[in-house]
Amino acid sequence: MNTPPRSGAPRRRPPSHGADMRLLSIYLNDHLAGATAGTQRAGHLARVARGSALGRALGPVATEIAQDRMTLVGIMRDLGVPVHRHKVCAGWVAEKLARLKGNGRLVQRSPLSTVLELEALRLGVEGKAAGWQTLRRLTGENERLDPALLDRLLERARKQQDTVEEWRIRQVEAALRTTAD
Repeated sequence: MNTPPRSGAPRRRPPSHGADMRLLSIYLNDHLAGATAGTQRAGHLARVARGSALGRALGPVATEIAQDRMTLVGIMRDLGVPVHRHKVCAGWVAEKLARLKGNGRLVQRSPLSTVLELEALRLGVEGKAAGWQTLRRLTGENERLDPALLDRLLERARKQQDTVEEWRIRQVEAALRTTAD
């Protein structure tokens, strides 16, 4: 006999051969929040380093990170995933609050500020690459995902990681080097 489940009993979902769109929506909106924070972080770092070798290296990376965020929004649109504005706002606010951390100086930036911001940016780019990899794995199940686009985004993220890591190491050496006199 077919009886409906009792109240409070778990309901079985029909088996799915594709991604769970509810979970994918949460996942992509979480990545969009991170992309919002990352775009803000990269832009801020490129602006404070403007005119220096670091600024010249990070300017193009910041531009690409902003483009990658817009690409994510486009992928979400193509998949029919709505943008959850509260998550976007949370990412924006989190990045602004992260700037308030102590840096050993009261009113100006310390060399440690740049190191920590580069480390945060590196983590963001690594997270973005993981998101692209996840979507790449779903291309066989969803024809709306373009594998060639995701491959290009992954390659670009790897190049961004290399640039950010190179400059992170340089800043660590400059900020934390001790002199033996």
